[in-house]
Amino acid sequence: MSEITDATTDAYEINGAARGSRWLVTCDHASNRVPDWVNGGDLGLLPSDMARHIAFDVGSAGLARELARLLDAPAILSRFSRLVIDPNRGTDDPTLLMKLYDGTIIPGNRHAGTDELARRKAALYDPYHAAYGNLAARPACVICAVHSFTPQLRGRPARPWQVGILYSHLDASLALSLIARLGRESDLCVGDNQPYSGHLPGDAIDRHALQAGRPNVLIEVRNDLIADAAGQAHWAARLAPILTEVLAASGL
Repeated sequence: MSEITDATTDAYEINGAARGSRWLVTCDHASNRVPDWVNGGDLGLLPSDMARHIAFDVGSAGLARELARLLDAPAILSRFSRLVIDPNRGTDDPTLLMKLYDGTIIPGNRHAGTDELARRKAALYDPYHAAYGNLAARPACVICAVHSFTPQLRGRPARPWQVGILYSHLDASLALSLIARLGRESDLCVGDNQPYSGHLPGDAIDRHALQAGRPNVLIEVRNDLIADAAGQAHWAARLAPILTEVLAASGL
């Protein structure tokens, strides 16, 4: 394991590398940034589309940074849009480079073939995962992945959950304990592997947690609740002590 330091690169941002907690907070879809070497920094979408959930997980970066601070944990955040290349997909996943998402065509990806995918992977995806793996290799690391979800997909019913906890059947122990604990909060509607399943072979949790036997949770917060700094601070303050409590009680 190489030396871990705070860093900002084209591919990722690391905060609090020297913090002492077992937790590692990750944010795979932190940014809607398109590097200038990708189509001149423009995927051909309107700014309003680049501000939507199709380009990044709205509010997740601020939540991840504050949650990591409260947990005294390092955090790693991506610095490129999921539409450039999705760091939460396996290398053989057909959605690694999206050409259509939630009814929106991505013009800048229309003609992106295997060479362009390889270029983006080498410059962004691979460095992000190398840095993620370096941080996760700390002793007794526990991964907390932070995401957000849109209140409603086009043509679909509204989603009732404020927060969802996703997990794989390969290791659900910490996630199920967190769901049970959050379920005691009378004002919350908690998604159990909702709004979608947490098992996706080759994704970031599979790669850095499941395959390495590391305890993990993946938290999805509805993005209208964390769209501003106040909402991000509120949810970080609410989740941090619960995560600490659940991990302590788990014996992991």
